[in-house]
Amino acid sequence: MKRPAFSLPRSSRWVPGNQFELLENGEDFFPRVFNAITKARREVMLETFILFDDKIGQELHAALLAAAQRGVEVHVLVDGFGSPDLPDTFVGSLVDAGVRFRIFDPGRRFLGQRLNMLRRMHRKIVVVDGELGFIGGINYSADHVADFGPEAKQDYAVQVRGPIVAQMQHFTREAVLHRNERKRHPAASAPSQSDAGTAHAIFVTRDNHDHQSDIERHYRVALRSARHRVVIANAYFFPGYRFIREMRRAAKRGVDVRLILQGQPDMPIVKTAAGLLYDHLLRAGVRIYEYCDRPLHGKVALVDDDWSTVGSSNLDPLSLSLNLEANVIIRDRAFNDHLYGRLSHLMENSCKQIEAVAPGRWNGLRLLRSYAVFHLMRWFPAWAGWLPKHQPTITLANPGTAAAEPTGSATA
Repeated sequence: MKRPAFSLPRSSRWVPGNQFELLENGEDFFPRVFNAITKARREVMLETFILFDDKIGQELHAALLAAAQRGVEVHVLVDGFGSPDLPDTFVGSLVDAGVRFRIFDPGRRFLGQRLNMLRRMHRKIVVVDGELGFIGGINYSADHVADFGPEAKQDYAVQVRGPIVAQMQHFTREAVLHRNERKRHPAASAPSQSDAGTAHAIFVTRDNHDHQSDIERHYRVALRSARHRVVIANAYFFPGYRFIREMRRAAKRGVDVRLILQGQPDMPIVKTAAGLLYDHLLRAGVRIYEYCDRPLHGKVALVDDDWSTVGSSNLDPLSLSLNLEANVIIRDRAFNDHLYGRLSHLMENSCKQIEAVAPGRWNGLRLLRSYAVFHLMRWFPAWAGWLPKHQPTITLANPGTAAAEPTGSATA
């Protein structure tokens, strides 16, 4: 069955006819992406927060270079804070081959320190020929494969086929290409998309203008409707008051609510911040597991038997209130069941369950901490809006050099 080409992004419209495949860690993800780029015929659109000049970055570089050299239109957007130190030779060779290589808000250094840490482009999206897509939390760096060692990250992405890929393609082109470029280079996909599976999906994004809370809203709606199980695995967890309230309410009405967080964090403050919420959640019946094998970097969740989400958005102030993010929301029993199996394996074999503190005599310090955390969660979304705002620019690297010049303002 053919479906009409997608018009404008709408984060509340379910699109049927899609197929999703869970990709766990770099061992699953990188070969799929590199192979898709190798087979690209018309167009590659790639956005990422981190791209490093290591063995993974070099493999991506080789695939992109070969695609451009055989005439594929290749567009790459990296974040200026997440990918600050790419060598001129790395970028220059791509640009010389015809890759349109852009940097989101490069920023400047002061006394060697990067100051452009707020409102980052944190998305990880690939679209090939308008037919095959990838989205998730995995960056292009060697710390996403197991042979990196104890600091290798546990993470997830999905491979996507079906009509929802047209939305992903349209979004990336709108985000990356200047208006005049879009006119000169129309989308390379066919005018319609064939059904590829039975999954319904929503492509949902977060920005600092029209879609400031879309991803969080989908989470809260799913929590509110949960009937028997919720599993959330998220690397950086410190959501707002309304999110925590929905988790507590679900647990209190008998839903099995489980939370998988970092037990071996890549940044110690991550565990400290999440730990402030433990008592509040445990007392409501939420079960908390800390993943202890290596740093957890995933951003996935499931509710009941058919709702799931995979993407780039953490559940912390940066992702929920500042950064540019992208997730897919999936309604599909088979995918939900497979994701549940993988997360259950994690909980059973690699996690420590956190036990609630036994009731005891009144503890003034504990009460004061709970009061402070409660009000911090309640008000931080409003406070985030007071943080410095600016209109980020997307800069385009010039042929013959890695130097970049502004091509226009970005939607942040």
